[in-house]
Amino acid sequence: MVKSDRSRETKRRISPELPDDPVIPVLSKLSEEIDTPLYIVGGYIRDHLLGKSVKDIDVMAAGDGIAVAKAFAKKVHANNVIVYQKFGTAMVTLPDRNIEFVGARKEKYHERSRKPSVQPATVTEDLSRRDFTINAMAVAMHSSEYGVLLDPFRGRVDLKKRVIRTPLDPDETFDDDPLRMMRAVRFAARLHFTIHRETLQGIKNNKERISIVSQERITDELLKIIQAEKPSAGFILLKETGLLEIVFPEVDALAGVDQRYEHHHKDVFYHTLQVLDNISEQADDVYLRIAALLHDIAKPKTKAYHPQHGWTFHGHEELGARMVKHIFKRFKLPLDHVPYVEKLVRLHLRPMALVDDQVTDSAIRRLLFEAGEEIDDLMKLCRADITSKNPRKVKQYVNNYNRLVKRMEEIEAKDRLRHWQPPIRGDEIMERFNIPPSKLVGLLKKAVEDAILDGKIPNEYEAALEYLYKVKDDIIREYNERNFNKS
Repeated sequence: MVKSDRSRETKRRISPELPDDPVIPVLSKLSEEIDTPLYIVGGYIRDHLLGKSVKDIDVMAAGDGIAVAKAFAKKVHANNVIVYQKFGTAMVTLPDRNIEFVGARKEKYHERSRKPSVQPATVTEDLSRRDFTINAMAVAMHSSEYGVLLDPFRGRVDLKKRVIRTPLDPDETFDDDPLRMMRAVRFAARLHFTIHRETLQGIKNNKERISIVSQERITDELLKIIQAEKPSAGFILLKETGLLEIVFPEVDALAGVDQRYEHHHKDVFYHTLQVLDNISEQADDVYLRIAALLHDIAKPKTKAYHPQHGWTFHGHEELGARMVKHIFKRFKLPLDHVPYVEKLVRLHLRPMALVDDQVTDSAIRRLLFEAGEEIDDLMKLCRADITSKNPRKVKQYVNNYNRLVKRMEEIEAKDRLRHWQPPIRGDEIMERFNIPPSKLVGLLKKAVEDAILDGKIPNEYEAALEYLYKVKDDIIREYNERNFNKS
């Protein structure tokens, strides 16, 4: 029996009425038929006690979890049983949910291993090796104790107190599975809980152990933190515990305020988190949230001090955009989302430069052309980037963006630039002028694009073709002269 100074026999404590879930009576009947105690464990119990709707169920068997999964699948006529033989687990996929089965077990990471070793255990030992007390509860399914809540580590009390706490000594819990440190932060951020001081200290003590966990598992936890209602809470905890420096050093490097003479700049780390929270109030899209997190990512690398101007970050938007792909590769995120995030990071300063009434339609056309379908998300990011504490300034910035959006709508309605494709394509240019594939084709095509964006000609095929015939000779001559001089 696992012992803990907080452990207490709680089998007499009956759980609240179980959910009206058709799977529960099936599990109860199955437990009797195969004469094996079954328990619903973990997140299902936690979320039920929190009053949340629950779908997926984790079932612990005091025996062979894979055999139980197969018996359950046969009973409910499910054809798909996914078996993870090495870990002694199996998942039965139903049309609207997953039911995962595991034999009571304990697992442990070795010193430099990224994969845990798994051994059989008692039910109480299984609960003790779980990450937090709020996840270390089980409800019995077999008839002799049906509906009884097993809570040896007082997880129900911690739920009421809204506390994240490890069942055993934090150093032992985090040494067994270092990913639990990231999970502690994730649960605290998503449930609006606090991390108990001893557990928090345990994360600080063991932060270096996170390096043995696979990048995919770390990324999964980071994404769940980013998708929290208020992601800043998670990143502040990552920073406080020292995990951020290890798992996301670029974001960690944003922290700090420098001051020289009367010049200082605001802490980019907390500014970024405010932008992330702001965008999270507007959108659930995780990649738009990632763009918010990365929009100033290159400021530490571009920071410079000039006596006349104070602190500057020239070019941080371009350098930041070039950092996106490297970050995505390291985190093993899908690269097909890179162009979207790159574009938002690269363009996030452009709208602010266009709010003046004296700005030409041409400049706004170019922004619409470059942003394309992402223009709405770009403007969401720009509005989220307003983090001033001065209400007068906030109102001014909002009004400026409102005027800009109105002008963009007017120009968009007239010029149809959001989904614009140049009216003359490169293959037509090659065919008309008998030009082989080359940079010259791109120069001729760009001349037409610039003429439309500058308002010299309308966004129409005939006008574009007429303009191309007008300028082609000069462009071809200049191209040939440059190539001749190079040779």
